[in-house]
Amino acid sequence: MSETIRVKLVRSPIGTNNRVRETVKGLGLGKVGTERELKRTPAVEGMIRRLKHLVEVQN
Repeated sequence: MSETIRVKLVRSPIGTNNRVRETVKGLGLGKVGTERELKRTPAVEGMIRRLKHLVEVQN
């Protein structure tokens, strides 16, 4: 397993609840199409699990 994980926001968080929007910000994602390379930790994986309908994950 790699040490980092690449996350891309592919759908807008508009229409989702505040908790989901704050999780998007917590991952450092802003506009649709933004990507971040994050360290693979249990906390980050949990955040991605919450946003599985909004993000695309590339290893």
